[in-house]
Amino acid sequence: MSIDSEQIANPDRKIASPHILIVDDEPDIIELLELTIARMGMDVSSVKCVRDAKQLLQSRQFQLCLTDMRLPDGEGLDLVKYIAQHCADLPVAVITAHGTTENAVAALKAGAFDYLPKPVSLKQLRDLVKSALSLPPIPSEPASQVQQQRALLGESEPMRQLRATIDKLSRSQAPVYISGESGSGKELAARMIHERSARHKQPFVAVNCGAIPENLMESEFFGYKKGAFTGADKDHDGFFLTANGGTLFLDEVADLPLTMQVKLLRVIQEKQVRRIGETQEKNIDVRIISATHKKLSQCVGAGQFRQDLYYRLNVIELNMPSLREMHGDIPLIAQAVLAKLCREAGRPACSLKNDALAMLMDYDYPGNVRELENILERTLALCFDSEIGKDELQLTHKARVTQETSFTMPPIDLGANMPLQDYLDQLEKDSIVKALNESRYNRTKAAKTLGITVRSLRYRMERLGLNEKV
Repeated sequence: MSIDSEQIANPDRKIASPHILIVDDEPDIIELLELTIARMGMDVSSVKCVRDAKQLLQSRQFQLCLTDMRLPDGEGLDLVKYIAQHCADLPVAVITAHGTTENAVAALKAGAFDYLPKPVSLKQLRDLVKSALSLPPIPSEPASQVQQQRALLGESEPMRQLRATIDKLSRSQAPVYISGESGSGKELAARMIHERSARHKQPFVAVNCGAIPENLMESEFFGYKKGAFTGADKDHDGFFLTANGGTLFLDEVADLPLTMQVKLLRVIQEKQVRRIGETQEKNIDVRIISATHKKLSQCVGAGQFRQDLYYRLNVIELNMPSLREMHGDIPLIAQAVLAKLCREAGRPACSLKNDALAMLMDYDYPGNVRELENILERTLALCFDSEIGKDELQLTHKARVTQETSFTMPPIDLGANMPLQDYLDQLEKDSIVKALNESRYNRTKAAKTLGITVRSLRYRMERLGLNEKV
């Protein structure tokens, strides 16, 4: 705890210790918790029922609340909900009976920071208290420019709800499952949860489960000891040990083979991992955030994903809205992406003309924000003007499908074994040559006929090898 200016001016003033509230009606549990927390140098207040806890919360300020699930005048879950509504910045942890994981899950979904199973482990208790007191305060000021660059932008209702949910999940230790289409920002959401959580000073390890060969999965996830197998020339900490104390983000978790799902489930349940070539297991403290663009519940129904692992990972689900659901946010997102790309390229800031913004808002984005980023990055590579119009975007058709309008793609005859890209290049060549012939080789008129800029026409002709022929 840092010393403030008042403490420097008045060195005799005692710095206030964290104040912990215990809500339990079992004398043995109260005594154990009080002694342990007092030895950590903290103040403790104890009450035995929900009513007294609410009265105390109204009159004093606490830094953590520990409550039993069953109390004489109600449920600990009622107190969790009360604190979430009236004391949003107060972390609350519940004490659950052995084996009642359903209660723990219900408490986490209601807004609890974490839970302690009975019999209470002193190490787990101390770790929980330290972690809860490490939570960053809820920001009362607008986010800084750096924070905004790493945040999910948008003022639409789906995006506002998403950010509010992320703020709640950040103040919990519960496993989170993020669903949503490809390119919708699932990893960014996971990073935001981590950076606003009590683990923000610890590692964030992102893993693409679909990119790891099956024969390397065990060594990559759990690590190995030097000499464990041919090629193991040094000790290697796997993903779990690297993320110890922090957050492990499992992207495309549905791509894990069933054999690996069994091993992953055991590590999550036991909170222990053993490197290949070692006999001793190591304790780990990792928060799991998982994601996939697939419907994980359908994978469970099809026998492709273990149901018990699904329930371990999907304690709380966070659904990412698609860009189609918030197309009113596209101008804000597009300008932010464009500014970022210009900074990275070391070039002056660019802006989008109204016709370009209108075209971007009318596009369907099957690849969501990632596709928008790709469109703008490609545009910047080909356009050196300070203002970008619709011609520079090179979006040749409107793709956003509404209830009133729809479109169908014409059938394509690729001919005998002709690759798609070759076929498209030939179509582009024919269109350019036809436009040049009709304009008597006036490139300005040809570009206007094609709906592109002269600069874009020159680039396309060079790419297609037409400059030598025309």
